[in-house]
Amino acid sequence: MIWPKDRLTRFEVARLLGARSLQISLGAPVLVSAGDADASKIAKTEFKSNLIPMTIKRKLPSQEHVIVEIKKAVKSWVEEHPGEF
Repeated sequence: MIWPKDRLTRFEVARLLGARSLQISLGAPVLVSAGDADASKIAKTEFKSNLIPMTIKRKLPSQEHVIVEIKKAVKSWVEEHPGEF
């Protein structure tokens, strides 16, 4: 079974949030108004607002690559996990 292009795995969500937190802590521009929040809270706010500026490229067992539709995938994740953020 191949995971749908408009869905994220929990591992991809963790990777997105971790990578974005690192970018913010190293001085990347913040895409939401955050005040004095730390990098991980800012990354979660960006994720919830569907403003994560990243791409996910999955490598399939057949060695082919699939680009995830990130806007749809994040929207689906937030809708399916409402109490998480």
